Amino acid sequence: MTILDFILITVVATLGATLQGSVGLGLGMFGAPMLMLIDPGFIPGPLLCSALVLSLLLAHRERHSIHFPDLGWALSGRLVGVILGVLVLVSLSPDRLRLVFGVLILVAVAMSASGLHLRIGPRTLVAAGALSGLMGTTVSVGGPAMALIYQHSSGARIRGTLSAYFVVGVSMSLVGLRFVGLFGREQLILTAALLPGILLGYSVSRHTVSVLDKGYTRVAVLSVSAAAAILVMLRQLLAW
Repeated sequence: MTILDFILITVVATLGATLQGSVGLGLGMFGAPMLMLIDPGFIPGPLLCSALVLSLLLAHRERHSIHFPDLGWALSGRLVGVILGVLVLVSLSPDRLRLVFGVLILVAVAMSASGLHLRIGPRTLVAAGALSGLMGTTVSVGGPAMALIYQHSSGARIRGTLSAYFVVGVSMSLVGLRFVGLFGREQLILTAALLPGILLGYSVSRHTVSVLDKGYTRVAVLSVSAAAAILVMLRQLLAW
């Protein structure tokens, strides 16, 4: 890893963590496609592990806004999604995984931009948890599926409940990746490279939550994520 790579990684992690700390999600949506362009090794394990650290910090900060009754349903669906995600990872070649990555990022962007309003209830929470588990385990972007459920809730409830969900849900994904040999010492080293930016972004988010929580950055984040995902797919297709 060059000094330039480390600087780019830190910038991406800082911006992603700032978004997540301000609005409840954004680290995966923004960070995954950007990191894939820098080094595919960051996806999914290292980004998930750094997301776990950030989620622990945010869950503690927003602990008074966590809506615990929702978590059981969402996490039961997450378990199913993690199993499916692990099966996808071990069954596809790296080349095909990059194309799947691009497609799933675009799906996440479409979900975030759709404005679809789903009522919070057991069925929707289980379904969203399962989709979140699948996408989170494969491409480190599990937030949009859950955000569809909570998009009309208060910012505090979104940040608190999603952070608590990610603490347990991301842990499930990491256990699944470890079980099939996709998370180990090398991934921990890459995680360490992300942590300075994660911690900096968390600190910054304390001061930006009142601004970014109003939705001003949504279009920009979705546009950058979609563009990066398309670039990843084009690079893979041209390599063939």
